[in-house]
Amino acid sequence: MNSAVASGDFPHLLVYGPPGAGKKTRVQCILRELYGAGAERLKIEHKTFQTPSNKRIELSTVASNYHIEINPGDVGIYDRIVVQEIVKSMAQTQQVYDSGSNRDFKVVVLTEVDRLTKEAQHALRRTMEKYTQTCRLILCCNSTSKVIGPLRSRCLAIRVPAPSDQEVVDVLNQVCRKEHVVLPPALATNIAKKSFGNLRRALLMIEACRVQQHPLKDDQQVVEPEWELYIRETAQLIIREQSPENLLKVRERLYELLTRCIPPSIIFEKLLKELLTSCDSMIKAAVVASAAEFEHRLNRGSKHIFHLEAFIASFMAIYKRHLEETLMAL
Repeated sequence: MNSAVASGDFPHLLVYGPPGAGKKTRVQCILRELYGAGAERLKIEHKTFQTPSNKRIELSTVASNYHIEINPGDVGIYDRIVVQEIVKSMAQTQQVYDSGSNRDFKVVVLTEVDRLTKEAQHALRRTMEKYTQTCRLILCCNSTSKVIGPLRSRCLAIRVPAPSDQEVVDVLNQVCRKEHVVLPPALATNIAKKSFGNLRRALLMIEACRVQQHPLKDDQQVVEPEWELYIRETAQLIIREQSPENLLKVRERLYELLTRCIPPSIIFEKLLKELLTSCDSMIKAAVVASAAEFEHRLNRGSKHIFHLEAFIASFMAIYKRHLEETLMAL
């Protein structure tokens, strides 16, 4: 990678790996290597786009003189328009030269590419081919399974693996030394295990522990995020009772999570995991099949609450039917 950056023959990149593994950090290192310190002088811009139906959509971007970072998935089904307009505008503007950079191209960083619609991905493929001389793309995603083959074939794929527990402990110790905080070894190991290879999660946990108690202790309780506990309580509520009244209560809890800016895909994933732990093995296949159907609808639609609630209703029907059949068999 260093030799490619140094030579100037820089390809389109597809950086993928689990959440909290350090994908964006590596992208920032690449940009700094390409353009120097100028790539770190960032500004937030609010761009407005107009759809063919004359609807105005807004998107926040982070940009320097040399690159722009966007998450087109934030605009839902209009991501194709955003992708085409952003790449086109970047490719057509003249590069800013200074003593620290002599690249002939700018860089567009697209995050959460696996959330893009198929139409946007095909449009991105054509745009990459058209503006390859003046623009390079760095695509970031958690998994390549939802990225179309033609897009993957046009990029150099770089996998960023999740850090091991020992690597997480090393980073926590380094951060605590800089912050002048004494980190007990047992607490560091406990946080590393509960972070599940997510370095971002581990840093948030140590910050929560520091706020909760100082100085830190070996046997100190590691606080889990409140929204995860809330989802766990919601799953228990679903298991406890399957009725229209209870479905309304669950809907209110889902709204609460969405208004706190918890991504719908994360809510869906965590909720399914909690529900499966309480399910009999005989209905797990049916639950997973139902989840796959409604997750697909969730990604394709714009009203997330509809698909989340529909999955809960489907799960309640499957679970209640299984309970009734079990009672009849007895």
